[in-house]
Amino acid sequence: MCNLIFLTGLMLELFEHPIYNHLHMKEKFASYIVTGPTASGKSDFAHKLALDINGVIINCDSVQIYRGIENISASPFAGRELAGDIDGIPYRLFSILPLSAQISVADYLTMARKEYENAISAGLTPIFVGGTGYYINAIINGISPIPEVSEESRLRARGAVAHDIMAARKLLPKDFKATDPQRVARALEVFFETGRHLTDWQSLPRTGAITPTPYKILINPDIKELHDRIAARIPKMIAGGALDEANAIIASGWDEKRAIGAAQLCNFVRGKISRQQCIEDWINKTNQYAKRQRTWFRTQFAADEEIKTL
Repeated sequence: MCNLIFLTGLMLELFEHPIYNHLHMKEKFASYIVTGPTASGKSDFAHKLALDINGVIINCDSVQIYRGIENISASPFAGRELAGDIDGIPYRLFSILPLSAQISVADYLTMARKEYENAISAGLTPIFVGGTGYYINAIINGISPIPEVSEESRLRARGAVAHDIMAARKLLPKDFKATDPQRVARALEVFFETGRHLTDWQSLPRTGAITPTPYKILINPDIKELHDRIAARIPKMIAGGALDEANAIIASGWDEKRAIGAAQLCNFVRGKISRQQCIEDWINKTNQYAKRQRTWFRTQFAADEEIKTL
């Protein structure tokens, strides 16, 4: 009788555990997107899900795709040997590009589709993981049919942006709001190549979606918990090798604004700010980014399931 009571209590405790409810009690779907703001815990959740359903993790983070900044990007491979798997779970599109490489959403979509199809062919379940909204949007909805851009137009656009980004932006329509160099150069190269603005192309019907009906999971802890997680992990990222990565970014000439924390770390390495100022600025920028992500998820991402507590 005592053993029966013990086992009954154990089963009730198990059924109430969040991880059990979120993983073991879930119907298996053909594909998944696991997303959430930075530091939400989405990578850990996706890994547990992959173990449970025989999944493949496919990156949909625009910074974790680069090699050599695993700590700065909070990659699953931070502190690990770069390999094709973690604990036997295949990981795809992580740390595959050098910092010198440029990648468009169309390029990403081509690579992601190949990994998706490879997973399906192998009898595995694709799980897209990351917090980059325009990658997620492309996976579900496809992209506008923008023609290929020649190397000549690409180099011309990059040169114009490097010379005077404000002057370059004046060549673009007033409704183009982006200010970061990569996105300005992308809009400019399309204009140079086609004579039409990127916003014109983007107004056309989209094509090329990879999986229009994935099961969409949003990991979305409350704001205080998220801020606490961000504040706790950034000093660990610095101790884990982020300073060496900042030196590599400076040496490569990579745009420091493309990764939250990179500009702050590079300024610290250059001696422009103190270590404490670097940490505080990085935390503030990450909190601001998380706020923008939460707004996007609330307005642009119709989650099938939202998880507040892991």
